[in-house]
This record gives sequence, C-alpha cells and structure tokens, in this order.
Amino acid sequence: MEKKSNSSLLKVLIFSLAFQLILVNVCIGQTSKADKINELLSLYSKYNQFNGTALVTENGKVIYKKGFGLANMEWKIPNEPNTKFRLGSITKQFTALLILQLVEQGKLKLDVPISTYLPDYSKTNGDKITIHQLLTHTSGLPNYTSFPNFFSDISRNPYTPEAFVKTFADLPLQFKPGEKFAYSNSGYFLLGYIIEKITEKTYEQCLQEKIFTPLNMNNSGYDHHDVILANRATGYEKKEKGSSDYVNSSYIDMSLPYAAGSLYSTVEDLYLWDQALYTEKLLSAKYKELLFNKYINTRFSATSYYGYGWFIEEANIDKTDKKVQIIEHGGGINGFNTLISRIPSSNDLIVLLNNTGGTGLNQMSEAIRAILYDMPYDIAKRSTAYTLFGIIKSQGLETGLKKFEEFKKSDEYAIKESEINDVGYQLLQSGKTKESIAIFKINVDTFPKSGNAYDSLGEAYLKDGDKKLAIVNYKKSLQFDPKNENAKKVLEEISK
Repeated sequence: MEKKSNSSLLKVLIFSLAFQLILVNVCIGQTSKADKINELLSLYSKYNQFNGTALVTENGKVIYKKGFGLANMEWKIPNEPNTKFRLGSITKQFTALLILQLVEQGKLKLDVPISTYLPDYSKTNGDKITIHQLLTHTSGLPNYTSFPNFFSDISRNPYTPEAFVKTFADLPLQFKPGEKFAYSNSGYFLLGYIIEKITEKTYEQCLQEKIFTPLNMNNSGYDHHDVILANRATGYEKKEKGSSDYVNSSYIDMSLPYAAGSLYSTVEDLYLWDQALYTEKLLSAKYKELLFNKYINTRFSATSYYGYGWFIEEANIDKTDKKVQIIEHGGGINGFNTLISRIPSSNDLIVLLNNTGGTGLNQMSEAIRAILYDMPYDIAKRSTAYTLFGIIKSQGLETGLKKFEEFKKSDEYAIKESEINDVGYQLLQSGKTKESIAIFKINVDTFPKSGNAYDSLGEAYLKDGDKKLAIVNYKKSLQFDPKNENAKKVLEEISK
C-alpha cells in the first residue's frame, strides 16, 4: 500500500510540474510576442510615426494594450487604453450593420431603388441606385469629401442630413451604378439618412440602442464638438510631413462625417465589437455573412474586395509568401487616422488609433500580424525623404545630398518612393524647381522601373523650361507604365 501511495504521489508531482512548464511556456510565448509588439510600436513612436493607442489579441485574448504619446499635448496628458479617438471611416461598418438589422427585420430590401425609401430624393438618380450599391461603393455617387471646396468652404458648417443630401443628390453619377468600385462617403451618408427615415429615430439613437448599449460599449458614440467628453483625444497634424512639430487639426463639423465617419471609440470598446461579430448577438448568422461577402474587387490588388463596410483581402504575412484572410477598415478624419484589422481564422485582432493625422498604420499592422504568426517582419525606420526635406529647407540642397549618401548606408533610414515623390512635389510647388529635380532624380535612380518616378521628373524638367529632358522622362514613364494617360497627353502637347 505504501509503495502504491508513493507511486501515485510521484505521478501527481510529475503531472503538476509538467503542467506548470506548459503554462510557463505559454506565458513566455505570449510575453515574447507582446515584447516584440511593444518594441515595434515604441520605435514607431520614437520616430514620430505613431502617437496613439494599440490593442492586439491572439485567439480572442488580449495580449497587448498600450498607449503612446499624448492625447493632449497642451496638458501633457498621455494616451491610454481608455482614450477616446475619432474613428473616421471605421464608422461605416457600424452603419452597414444597422442597415442589415433593418433588412433582417423586413423593413428594407437591398436590391430595390433607394427612391423606394426616399420618395423625396432626386428621381434623376434615386431610381437607379440600390442600397446594395451604396453599401459596396458601386453607386457612382460622387464622393463629397473630394469636392474641391469641401474642406475650405463646407466642412465647418452644420447641416441636417436632409439638407446635406440635397447638395449631391442631383449631381451626375460618375458611372453606371454597379459598374465598378469607387469609394464614396456620399453613399454611406445616404445610408444614415435612410436609417433615420425607416426608424423615425436619429442615426445616433439607432447606434446607441442597437449596438453600443447591447455590447456595453460605454466609451463609444457619435462625436459632437460641443459635448464635454471625458478622456477624448485632441486631434493634431504635423506642421509639415516628417516634422516633429504639431499644430491643432482644422475644425470639422461632425454633422458632415455623419454615417460615413462620425463615431468615436476606444481600443477596448472595439475589442468588444470584434468579439460580438463572432456571435449572433446583433445579427443572425445568415445576415451577418452578408457583411463579409466579397462583392467587388477594389482594384487596390487582385485579392482585395469590398463587403458591406469592410475590406476583405487575402494578405501576405509581411515578408513571406504565406497568406491569410484579413477583414479590416481604416479611417481618416482631421487629426486622426485609425485601423481595425481582424483575422477570423485565428480570432486575432489588431486595433491602432492615432491622433496626429495620417501615418503608416497598415505597415504597423502588417508587422504585428507577422509577429502573431512568428514570421519575419520589417521594423520601424526613419523617413529618408522627410528628413532630407528638412535638411534641404534649413541647410540647402548640397548639404542635403551629402546627408542622403549617409542615409543610404544606414539601417535606421528607409527610402520610400511615395515619400520621395511627395517631397519632390512640395519643393516644386514652393518654387524650388532645381531642388525638386534633384529629389525626383533620387527616385528615378532608386526605383528605375517606376513609371510614376519618371513622370514626376518629366514634370519638374518641363516646369524648369527643359522640354528636351521632359520628353525623355515622359517617354521613359510610358516605357514602364504604358497606361499613363497623363504622360501621353503631355508628350502630345509639348511635341507639337
């Protein structure tokens, strides 16, 4: 009996030790990934490329949650997990879900003209466009935030939904409805108006009653400038791209983003939202599936599609050929840019909310995704282009070009075609033509097969009065990008 008892005790001890080792290994694995994410985002923050809050889950469990930088720079208030950020176009996925709730209730149909529900809407377009087309950005409605005078003349003024809809209702459609994808805030603004007409409640009330309250999303809502809102982040913009100096973002009246971009939330509340989408708490499975169908290719890539308020894509895991389906959407509004990226196959989530204007959240998300899959990834690097821009402005072109040679040898700096092109145009538009030519030459030398790089250099030469070199570079552009209509048009004009 004694031997048997000792043997059993030994087995229990061995099992206990093994179990503890498993737990330790699991914790070490999670800590390792969390540490890598922290190291990555800390570097982005150090280089003034991320100022906000992040949340990451693995298998549905939060493994990382942290704020970086300041929610309010005047008072030195740090960003925290409960900081409230304006979401911009992440709003669209909430609008889409409200619409599908009404469809499930039999109050709306997706495939009938919107004039069915808006009898006072312009018949010119109302009989041609369906709710499905509004949801998928295939309506052909011109995008109101792209109007030339939107930010300068319109965006600061309050509108009722009914009044603002009238400003674009009669405008010519950009294409036949259903023909192609063209991102349009106008379509989602109109969806909010339809929600109000059907429910006889405000869009804000519907959000609160149908989504935020049921999910206990107590730190989310429709943003209003005049409301005193605890823990709200202030929106900032860089004084100029690449700069570490900030200014307060320009004012926008929140009646205008409306159902296309009016919401605020926290990373923690967006985690609640993500987890609810795996359940039938808000929608039955049949109608929830409609959110994530691949309705139309976005033309951003061969594998990028739009559902209802979501982009769906078979994406590479950063520096590898391994692919995984991601369902995500970004947002951008004065002083803020945001991203929510879901990986349903593994119940992973990445939320990045930033309050210093546009920054590379997609790059950060790609790296975090690679970390979650134990794959190689790119770390944050300083921007060669914007650093060079600052040096040219303060110390001149010659010093800038010398510094560029140093940057090329440094692992701390990254050379990106789009950023160099942007700096070249900033110099060109400010009258520094010689400097812009030098910058565009860097792009051509670094990316010798880019049609766009040659196009930009051709434009700079043309502005400098050198038609001969302009022609050479526009022809080069067409060699690498035969569909460049701008190059064809300019060559035709200057070759006369």
